[in-house]
Order: sequence, then C-alpha cells, then structure tokens
Amino acid sequence: MIDAIVLLPDHLHAVWTLPVSDADYSLRWAEVKEAFTRSFLSAGGEDGPVSASRRKHRERSVWQRRFWEYTVRDEDDLKRCVDYVHWNPVKHGLVERVKDYPWSSFHRYVESGEYDLEWGSGEVVDVPGAEWE
Repeated sequence: MIDAIVLLPDHLHAVWTLPVSDADYSLRWAEVKEAFTRSFLSAGGEDGPVSASRRKHRERSVWQRRFWEYTVRDEDDLKRCVDYVHWNPVKHGLVERVKDYPWSSFHRYVESGEYDLEWGSGEVVDVPGAEWE
C-alpha cells in the first residue's frame, strides 16, 4: 500500500506499507519503474541519453539507478516520514504552500481529515530527513 507519495521533476518520495511476508523493496521499485516507464514513453515522454553501461544492462535512462530505503520504527516515525514527503515540494522551492502542489498524496490526506488544507502554509515546517536526499 502506498501511504504517501510525491512526484517531483527529478525524483520522487514514497512511504509504503509492504505485506508482512514481503520486504523486497528492490523488486517493488523495479516493478513500479517498469510500469511507469512503459506508460511514460507510450504517452510521449522521452528517454534520456543511454550510456554504454545502461545499454549493457538493458536499462532505460528515465530513472536513477539507486534508491534509498528506510524502515519506519513506530507511528511517530511514520508521521514524520509522511510529513517529509508532503513538505518536499516546498523544500525544493517548487511551491510556497504544500496545498499548491498537485502531484502529492497530501490532497488525499486533506480529504480524509488527517491534514488541514493550510498545513505548511506561511510557516517553515521542521521536518527531519534532510539526510534522505
């Protein structure tokens, strides 16, 4: 299940809850990247330059190769991670208010009552996780 997600121009952040018997982040990301890439390219998106190494490994250049994973410790930690995901467009200067960024699960959280629509507006949100990027 995707708990929180934000799609930025050059990367994305996601918080997932995987089934108890499945902690294979690498396989999950590979499946997400493959499905997204097929849809992106068929909708007119363009692949970037493909290096010799990527060609050898049959990789496209839509995605970076690596990802960073983090295991959430408890409910407070989960809240911090979700806040971090939703604050990211402001952190990167894409918008001044979280609510103004359309490619985020923030709006789903507002609809469910977990966030006020004005969360993060006119304030600096102290969200840990700068080391995650």
